[in-house]
Amino acid sequence: MAYFAGGCVRDAMLGREPKDFDVATDATPDRVREIFGKRKTLAIGAAFGVIAVLPHLAQATEQPTAQATEQANHPTGDQHGRQGIEPIEVATFRSDGEYLDGRRPSKVRYGDARHDALRRDFTINGMFFDPDANQVIDFVGGRDDLQRQMLRTIGDAEQRFEEDKLRMLRAVRFTCTLGFTLDAAALQQIQRQASEITVVSDERIGAEMRRVVAAPRTTVGLELLRLTNLHRHVLPSLQDAEWEPLAKLLQARERFEFETSLTLLIMALHVDQPARDQTLHGLTKRWRLSNEEVRRIRSAMRWHGVVMDAEKKPWSAVQPVLVDRDIDAIMSVARSVITANQQDRSGYERCLQALAWQPQQLDPCPLLSGDDLKAAGYRPGRQFKDALQAVRAAQLDGEIDSGQQALSLAAKYLD
Repeated sequence: MAYFAGGCVRDAMLGREPKDFDVATDATPDRVREIFGKRKTLAIGAAFGVIAVLPHLAQATEQPTAQATEQANHPTGDQHGRQGIEPIEVATFRSDGEYLDGRRPSKVRYGDARHDALRRDFTINGMFFDPDANQVIDFVGGRDDLQRQMLRTIGDAEQRFEEDKLRMLRAVRFTCTLGFTLDAAALQQIQRQASEITVVSDERIGAEMRRVVAAPRTTVGLELLRLTNLHRHVLPSLQDAEWEPLAKLLQARERFEFETSLTLLIMALHVDQPARDQTLHGLTKRWRLSNEEVRRIRSAMRWHGVVMDAEKKPWSAVQPVLVDRDIDAIMSVARSVITANQQDRSGYERCLQALAWQPQQLDPCPLLSGDDLKAAGYRPGRQFKDALQAVRAAQLDGEIDSGQQALSLAAKYLD
């Protein structure tokens, strides 16, 4: 016996493309590995009854088809499988023992589908789909809550959040990503337990907050963070946020990318750059931001203004920004700020047109290098940098176009 479980069933019933597929079964982990082969599986959570089946085999697993679920009146995603998907997690039906650390059960007991559903977090995540019988199996009332667009815990809210503190933050995430209403009992319980989120690892908190920040309804999630007092522990700067400008910036996004969204959020929370830098530094530690994420956010905060004012600036000031490796994030933030504040788009349009040029036109080879200066008899020193910068600016602004002109200009800085 094997059922599709959790989020993929929820998404399919909402008419959304499932992002991944989880399977629940009465087969033990050893039996799962025997079926698929130990070299084609990973015992990522064998102690909790979870085996990962590698993608090329997972894709061969029968997935709920559009035709089948149409007959069951529950549309699902693609029936053919997708390239590049994560391994499918195959978990043995279980019931959990006592949670001692607010993160994971101390032990598990293998069981049946009903008990497996009852241990899960929210009713909308507690359903199964049986592909053989072509039906949804619902022990927890998840189907009704989907129709009501209500996020409700399975059983007692205090017990569910006591078991795994991250569920409090997951409640915020599901509310804003799905556009649902959080059940009053769950809301009140999170308000009582909000301070306990600190027992959860920074990595797990960061993973949830990335989804909240990049959601189309980010402001709903942020308001719920503040309403539940979770913000005090995951995003303290939200305490004094002005909602109107914050909402305007986030609603102006054309794409819901994490770095763009977090840049706009930080800019809405703070006007001065030092405060923005301090907030980013705090979130880097609190959410375990990667070096690449931090770099892209800093670039977007620093350079989006150049894009916005590009029509008024010399080309030598604009061009270096356009060849920056994070120009997509810079442009995205500039576009959102312009849209939110109904500002002039001419600078942005100038940059957009330039980005369509051929690489040699956008970033021509320099007319002069440090080696050229040494070959001309100049000794390396601090003046080299000033001379080369001046030559490059003159080249980009069309004031010089030959090596000889470049060397003559550099001489003014070096002689």
